[in-house]
Amino acid sequence: MCIFAHRLNEVKMGIKKEVNEHLLEEVNEQKLKHIRVLVVLVIVALVLVGCSQVKERPQYVLEGVWTLQYRVYPGGNRAELSENEEAHGLIYDGDSMAYACRLIRTPSGLVMTPIERGSVTVVNKGGGEILYLEGNNPRPLTMIDDTTMTIQRHGVKYGYHRAEDIWQEWGDNMRDIVAGDTATVDKEPTNYVFSVKERQQENTIHWLIYTMIVILLLVAHYVITNQRSKRRLKAQLQQIREEHEERPQSVRQAMEAEEERFFASDEYGALVKRMAEGQPLKMEEWTNVEQLLKTVYPGFTTQLRNLYPMSELEYQVCLLVKLRIIPTDIASVLARDVSTISTVRSRLYKKVFCRKGGAREWDEFVLSIGA
Repeated sequence: MCIFAHRLNEVKMGIKKEVNEHLLEEVNEQKLKHIRVLVVLVIVALVLVGCSQVKERPQYVLEGVWTLQYRVYPGGNRAELSENEEAHGLIYDGDSMAYACRLIRTPSGLVMTPIERGSVTVVNKGGGEILYLEGNNPRPLTMIDDTTMTIQRHGVKYGYHRAEDIWQEWGDNMRDIVAGDTATVDKEPTNYVFSVKERQQENTIHWLIYTMIVILLLVAHYVITNQRSKRRLKAQLQQIREEHEERPQSVRQAMEAEEERFFASDEYGALVKRMAEGQPLKMEEWTNVEQLLKTVYPGFTTQLRNLYPMSELEYQVCLLVKLRIIPTDIASVLARDVSTISTVRSRLYKKVFCRKGGAREWDEFVLSIGA
């Protein structure tokens, strides 16, 4: 018996080493999982930015849409534009080209009629001083603030307001249209309608595309993670089988003797009696059950935890199965129906082995691991 005890001690030391290796592997796996999730999030962010970001352009002084708000005539008379009037607009493409057009706001969007185009020169001298030329003609330009400016032509001051909302909504489309339309001379004016509804539909389509991309990335991440988990589980099951097959006969006999001693002990008998009475266990009592199992099966709880991310109920059922508690008593202790306990065990078998199996088959597997 001394030889068996010595050999059993060696086996337990080896198992503790394997447990530590399993724990290290679990930590590394968790780190890899977090890294994969981070990579997915970065890819999603890059895709969204790449799809939605407008190509960067240099910062220009006047670029955008400016609508005429008022005129100030020589002598100081100021004439405001009424809401019913067609708004004269200027569309600046950078600081070198300006397009004159008429703009009419409607409940459903905006109507634009290109008129003409002309070259401009804008030089920001700093300190609020701007040199502005339309063709070769210098025009006094005053920037009242970032959204308001006046341009003087033939003694009349024209007050313009920067229509940032129009530019943000349709700026790129407007720039392309007026550039092509005003390139043809002696052409009848054409009205271009910008529909709010169509833009909303475009935005909806864009968000659907973004959502589909995110879903596909998440599905790909799930598939990759699931495949790796299956390979890892398969390797663990293979390792458990190899350990049982390669275990020397003398070690098996020593372990069987230890099991017989445990199941014949008064401590185990008191536990079984407690279970038969159907008394629920407190949290600290579940901890004692774990420690009790570790004295006989040092690697059991670690192997069990590594197989599958179990719920608390699933884990407690497995602990009691390992202690050879009958299903009716397990149901009483856990305050569940016997059918529920049976379902838990059969589902665990399917989750771990990826095939259908009964509660009895799961019990046989649980009883075979952990030594």
